[in-house]
Amino acid sequence: MKIVIYPGTFDPVTNGHIDVIERATSLFDKVVVTVARNPVKNPLFTVSERLVMLKESLKQYSNVAVDSFEGLIVDHAREVGAVGIIRGLRAISDFEFEFQMALMNRKLSEELRTIFLMPHEKYTYLNSTIIRNLAQFKSDVSEFVPPIVAEMLKEKEEIKLHPKQDVGD
Repeated sequence: MKIVIYPGTFDPVTNGHIDVIERATSLFDKVVVTVARNPVKNPLFTVSERLVMLKESLKQYSNVAVDSFEGLIVDHAREVGAVGIIRGLRAISDFEFEFQMALMNRKLSEELRTIFLMPHEKYTYLNSTIIRNLAQFKSDVSEFVPPIVAEMLKEKEEIKLHPKQDVGD
């Protein structure tokens, strides 16, 4: 069984991510989509919320599992028995960083392969930061993300606009 891992922050998951996952499901027996806990980033959604969004968005794929990890991706890949790491490339600007990461991962684990997949061209401009920015300004993001993501983004904005007040305020 050929297992690959697709790590990412997924804050939030977009249709571009889903497109890459769908491509991977047709190439490998099992795709483990894993939420990375990146100490450098300040995510909008908690790891638990991102897991909920991914599980709901990917429920139609029988050969996809969703999990999370902290630490080196090569260690997590070994834990799940993966033979490769899927990385999405939207534009040439992604390549330099991804190439460096692929080389470092190869140095850390020679048996693990990095597989670059490009999403459909209609998603090449799409990323999670753009989605968060659009949602912040109440723009409709429903054509760019799965329905649960659009819903949870609206809920996040409602909480920001109407925060719960402490008793006594």
